[in-house]
Amino acid sequence: MTPHKLHHMLSFGFTDKAAKKNHPSIGVYGNGFKSGSMRLGKDAIVFTKNGGALSVGLLSQTYLECVHAQAVIVPLVPFSQQNKKMIVTEDSVPSLEAILKYTLFNTEEELLSQFDAIPGKKGTRILIWNIRRNKDGKPELDFDTDRFDIRISDFNTEEAENPGRKLLPPHLEKIQESSAPETEYSLRAYCSILYLKPRMQIVLRQKKVKTQLMAKSLAHIEYNVYKPTFVNKRVKITFGFNCKNKSHCGIMMYHNNRLIKSYEKVGCQMKGDGVGVIGVIECNFLKPAHNKQDFEENKEYRRTVTALGQKLNLYWKAKMAQMNLGTSNASSMIAERPDQTWVQCEECLKWRKLPDKIDLSSLPEKWFCYLHPHPKYKSCSAPEEQELSDEEMNSSYDRKFRKQDQPSDRKQRKSSSLENLEHQEHCLSDMAAQDGFSRQLWMLQRMIRCHPLLQSPLLLRMTVS
Repeated sequence: MTPHKLHHMLSFGFTDKAAKKNHPSIGVYGNGFKSGSMRLGKDAIVFTKNGGALSVGLLSQTYLECVHAQAVIVPLVPFSQQNKKMIVTEDSVPSLEAILKYTLFNTEEELLSQFDAIPGKKGTRILIWNIRRNKDGKPELDFDTDRFDIRISDFNTEEAENPGRKLLPPHLEKIQESSAPETEYSLRAYCSILYLKPRMQIVLRQKKVKTQLMAKSLAHIEYNVYKPTFVNKRVKITFGFNCKNKSHCGIMMYHNNRLIKSYEKVGCQMKGDGVGVIGVIECNFLKPAHNKQDFEENKEYRRTVTALGQKLNLYWKAKMAQMNLGTSNASSMIAERPDQTWVQCEECLKWRKLPDKIDLSSLPEKWFCYLHPHPKYKSCSAPEEQELSDEEMNSSYDRKFRKQDQPSDRKQRKSSSLENLEHQEHCLSDMAAQDGFSRQLWMLQRMIRCHPLLQSPLLLRMTVS
């Protein structure tokens, strides 16, 4: 980053993010780094270089408390990348003094040595210290359990002490294994599914994170389509079974390729059924909340969750009938391995589908396209396999079970519709008598009830307006 961009990054309310081709922006408000870093620790320092300048910026609660600041002050010092000499500005000298006094670095040489840890001519390095601690004095983050991971301390203890934790029905108690998915307390596990289709490498504590295609790591995969009434677009939904842990199930909801909500239980899963079923959808038509960990609670979100529940129910019924299983035998539906095996090339970062007989655990730590058994995909220049078209996404199980449920559902909907129309008729009758309401509109309502086959969108809109 340039010094100017670093200043915006460390200041509140600025964002330079804009949607680019095939890479829509997630951030909107420009407060993500500030709120996130200050939640982890009291102090953060940023080292960044852009090929022309070296910049150091400090965001520190300790510094602000010591100087009794009435507003947020961000010390920032630019250096020339060629000779590492400080670029003199109005604030550079006092900023350098503040950084050397209130950070981990006592000299200018120690400060500049941090840029050597950034490979190449461009890059950014962030250090956060004075990590938050729990009431018992222990750090909130656990760096010791796994030397290649960062975890939330005492997560399992907190889960066990939670009195509001829901239990599954008695016939599914054996299926309830671990308390929460690993993604809830492990940064490495969370990063592995953070992106719907990962296009980058993530290195955590000097070890590469093995990212995965969530939608292609399931068993008994079926596809469905959601057609929101508020946008003119078909949205693909992938359903399948979790091959790692059958107690971890629900909908994985992404937005612009980034995970927003994970393992969101819908439909029959709210009552303990749908064990092990995972749904994957990219909800670009919904609006994420400020913390990017949820969606804004509105009618569009509620409609989406309801529709996802209905489609998950159909998938669950189809698989139960297909395998001739009852709810008590649901655990036997969990497969040992996913339907497909996918791996990412270390060089071009493209994803390649491997033959089913290949075990993913047997592959080398670093895999390249030239290792692919099929000649078509042995080169990094070869394109990835194309996604399913809209026609191929239409679900056969969806149509089948809709037909089975149609008679009873249609009868129920007809009865419900008649009840609603009777209620509306009485309401309109009262309004007509009390307020001089249009008798013609009231008669139209009676006609719709007596002759339901004459209903049309125009007539229905008139009765509602």
